[in-house]
Amino acid sequence: MATLFSHALVGGLLADGAVPGVSRRRAAVVLGLLAVLPDVDVVAFSLGISYGHPLGHRGITHSLPFALVLAPIAVRVAFPRLERFSRDWWRMTALCALACASHGFLDAFTDAGRGVGFLLPFDATRFFFPFRPIATSPIGVASFLDRGLPILMNEARWIVLPALTLALCVRWATRARPTTGAEGQPGRGPA
Repeated sequence: MATLFSHALVGGLLADGAVPGVSRRRAAVVLGLLAVLPDVDVVAFSLGISYGHPLGHRGITHSLPFALVLAPIAVRVAFPRLERFSRDWWRMTALCALACASHGFLDAFTDAGRGVGFLLPFDATRFFFPFRPIATSPIGVASFLDRGLPILMNEARWIVLPALTLALCVRWATRARPTTGAEGQPGRGPA
């Protein structure tokens, strides 16, 4: 798995897509937490649930159906003022689903483990991407403290720098794009 730090960063960067009226800070926190949440499945180890079980690590909580089910619940809890099924509600729901799903996608780029159950509960196949440059972070604080610095450096190269670069490019492109004003006159991009 990638570290919780990188998962949270990727989720938090999605806050730029939040709807008007939603605090970017609040959106970043919520989206960052949703990106980290799938690793709640590590408790399965202490419950005697095997890695390969659908409830095991990288199982159902890393699946796309899980992200799709969790997203509207997260919007209802975190952004209760959004009118249900409105355009803004759908946009925030999509961002929440994307944040949660990003976790499994990052883990599928790691160099160890048994793959990600993207399609659970419908298909138990575990997937990895063919290109797997991300060093797998150990589970547990003590293990991470022993090997953490090289893992963080690896993630800086393969996750943090690309994610920040993409976020800056998207921010630049959306702010530089001309829009049409109220009277049909070209205007400045979003401020």
